[in-house]
Amino acid sequence: MSFPEGFVWGGATAAYQIEGAAAEDGKGPSIWDMFCRTEGRIWNHQSGEVACDHYHRYREDVALMKEMGLQGYRFSISWPRVMPAGAGAVNAKGLDFYDRLVDELLAAQIDPYVTLFHWDYPLELYYRGGWLNSDSPDWFADYTRVVVEGLSDRVAHWMPLNEPQVFATAGHNDETLPCGEVLRMAHHILLAHGKSVAAIRAHSKRRTKVGYAPVGLVRLPASEDPRDVEAARQATFAVPRSKSWWNSAWWMDPVYLGHYPEEGLEIYGDDVPVNHEQDMETICQPLDFFGVNLYQGRLVRAVQDGAPEPAVLPTGYPMSFFHWAVTPQLLYWGPRFFYERYKLPIVVTENGMSNVDWVTLDGQVHDPQRIDFTRRYLLQLQRAVEDGVDVRGYFHWTVMDNFDWGQGYKQRFGLVYTEYPTQRRILKDSACWYKEVIASNGANLKL
Repeated sequence: MSFPEGFVWGGATAAYQIEGAAAEDGKGPSIWDMFCRTEGRIWNHQSGEVACDHYHRYREDVALMKEMGLQGYRFSISWPRVMPAGAGAVNAKGLDFYDRLVDELLAAQIDPYVTLFHWDYPLELYYRGGWLNSDSPDWFADYTRVVVEGLSDRVAHWMPLNEPQVFATAGHNDETLPCGEVLRMAHHILLAHGKSVAAIRAHSKRRTKVGYAPVGLVRLPASEDPRDVEAARQATFAVPRSKSWWNSAWWMDPVYLGHYPEEGLEIYGDDVPVNHEQDMETICQPLDFFGVNLYQGRLVRAVQDGAPEPAVLPTGYPMSFFHWAVTPQLLYWGPRFFYERYKLPIVVTENGMSNVDWVTLDGQVHDPQRIDFTRRYLLQLQRAVEDGVDVRGYFHWTVMDNFDWGQGYKQRFGLVYTEYPTQRRILKDSACWYKEVIASNGANLKL
């Protein structure tokens, strides 16, 4: 079977990870410009100052996307490139870069999917408290308005935030912040999402489709036994008793259901922001699709009373170069559980693997592990479709090798190999294989 008619095959990137030009044409500094200068934070003292130089080479990169047959391209806008101080003055040259990029994509018949925030927070706003500042949702809504007014005559697909669980927990060390402060910050982030969605709807110049792109923290059943399946479903939406912020329901239920999960309210108790209920109408804006980033899952099984308990993967289980477990069934159970609970069409906004890639003596980049990984995962996504899950798209992470946050340039996730000293690009074997998958709409996966 192939995927549904109209299914979107795409690739994804993020601004700080590929653009470079960190201080060009009026761009303001982001927290990552500061963080990369902090001793010992980034592998090998690397940074995104140049990255893939996409700011200057975007036409070449879009041509490669066209050669791969991509139908959609998910990219993020650099907030401080558009508004150098994060609020107030708009940098016309910064917005013009994205204007040119969108035109280039449309000329290549690639649909732009815009993420408004993928972690490069304006440094000036960070000094004013960042997401802990109660004004932060309004800062973000105003930035949204500026971008939407500039691009929405051509851009139809929008996502305000990428992986709030990550930038709220890894970005703000929750071991040093009191629980109440972390919850207040999380609430501001959710409010920012809601206000951004409202701004997109209010200022768009065309009909839009708006989603969200959190991490999908999925628990996988250790077997197909219905008891294990139900245990995995419970565990996927549980709020940890340890008060960990690393969960799905606290970040998803308010956005899709209009309330925090009862289990979380009980666990966090008096630390939950006072009068949070009055903000739920703003947070819970109508959305058109359920975007989710999916990489690996953890196994659980049902114990005697049906409750979930962790199960272990077999000794010697496959891992990516990032040492993430290869668990293809994630792309079955994740979309299925999220579709059952939130009842919106699913778009896999990120999925991929870091591999040990280099240019071989024949001048090519052979990455059979990435091909096998992606095929296994897509077969499970196809199974979800066959079982009635409404899946609308898949975006491979990532289009090209790039700066990978704390890992610098150690990890290579790309379909395109980036030779950083020369900025030469080489289509990997996986890019050629993915082109065939797209051309067949997934029909060749089972061959």
